[in-house]
Amino acid sequence: MGYTCLMLLSLLLAAATPMAAIEAADPNCAYDRDAMLALDFQTFDQDPNGGWRALANEGCYIEAAELIREWRYVNRSNRSTLFLHEGQMRAFAGQTMEAVELFQVSYKSPIINAESGFNHYVDATIFFLVQDRELFDSALESLAATPVPEESGIALEEGGEWPPNIRVVRAMERCWERSYLEAYMSPQCYPHLDENQAAD
Repeated sequence: MGYTCLMLLSLLLAAATPMAAIEAADPNCAYDRDAMLALDFQTFDQDPNGGWRALANEGCYIEAAELIREWRYVNRSNRSTLFLHEGQMRAFAGQTMEAVELFQVSYKSPIINAESGFNHYVDATIFFLVQDRELFDSALESLAATPVPEESGIALEEGGEWPPNIRVVRAMERCWERSYLEAYMSPQCYPHLDENQAAD
């Protein structure tokens, strides 16, 4: 069956769902499916208290991952950010290989990578998940070497860090033998920060 047929089948099944509210074993993981799928990208993905993040904030990582996946299909979106965030949710839930596969399709263009080191961040995340320390260290070194773009106008505050996500990768380095969820979230992996600053 071709990709187009699979897409149409997915959309038909989604439309045939008899209830708008998705029920879950944990009441905190229930949500209004139709309302979620109708959100625009910015609201669905970037609102810290809305969209899929409302589920993640409750620890509903599998539900958040499934919602992101369905939103991608229904809205026909191939934004790399969505693959990254679904991968993070699956990694939080312990679905390591599924997460790795999603991270592998979340890379950005060489231009964006040169400006932010994003692909080095993705590499470091993958190598943390598969516990390859040599490749992780190499990715961290490449990320740390990413220069601030000369014409970006970015001004780092005192104590600020560049590039984006270096803080998270340093936490993975510090908590190498812990789970991805712990490395990403635990204040113990960010000893120089208070609890509210742990993860970006």
